[in-house]
Amino acid sequence: MKRLYYTLGKNKFWEYLLCAAFLLIFYGPLVNMVLVSFAEKYEYPNIVPATYGFKWWNYVFSNGKLVESILVSLALAVVVTLLSLVVCLPAAYALARYDFKGRSLVRLSFLFTNAFPKMGIYTAMAVIFYKIGLMGTFFGVVLVHIVNTMMFMVWIPSGSFRTVHIQQEESARDVGASALRTFFMITLPMAKPGIIVAALYTFLGSMEEAQGSLLIGLPNVHTMPSELYGIIMSFPDTAGAVFAIVLLVPSVVLMIVFRKYLSASALSNGLKM
Repeated sequence: MKRLYYTLGKNKFWEYLLCAAFLLIFYGPLVNMVLVSFAEKYEYPNIVPATYGFKWWNYVFSNGKLVESILVSLALAVVVTLLSLVVCLPAAYALARYDFKGRSLVRLSFLFTNAFPKMGIYTAMAVIFYKIGLMGTFFGVVLVHIVNTMMFMVWIPSGSFRTVHIQQEESARDVGASALRTFFMITLPMAKPGIIVAALYTFLGSMEEAQGSLLIGLPNVHTMPSELYGIIMSFPDTAGAVFAIVLLVPSVVLMIVFRKYLSASALSNGLKM
């Protein structure tokens, strides 16, 4: 270590040391989760498993209830994302284009669902859903997820719509394009990066939503996060690690596919008040 210190120099040495600490803290738990998921014999206080295999992978994918929860979570995420686009994009466009009294307050109101403890909001929703028969239903869980992701689907596209110059829309209208055609041919394509980012956050937020799905969905709707609770409490850590990786895969794949849209500017523009 001393030799490395003098070889790199004082500044470089501390830079490499901090980088190594960051990699250990950030990637260490992920590496451990992958190792544990393939463990067949893993006992405390061993750092690495004694033997490896696919025992718990076979268990997860041979369990019909767990496979069903994977399909339900994917279906929920797709439905929530599409409905959020239909419901929230008009609101985002209105907030970006129309100046009306209380606009800032309306925009801020979409933050309220993320500004308070979610369990309190879910409990209040559960009381209402019980009265109208939505407890334990797929649509009830969809509504919970939409409420939880409305901030992303309004704020980020609203910022993207504001970056589209209104003169471009007016030029299209001047040559005979209707308001609807102008929106779909001019405004929407130019705001696409922010909309994709918002849709991605909505999809991932729906995939990872646990408390609302557990409270509103059970006993009829089983999602991956809600099933993960049961696996962690009822089975060894190895089974939980397998299911956690399965839950992580869609997030990693989508972030790789849409990585060019996940820039700081795309997100910051959408969060401007």
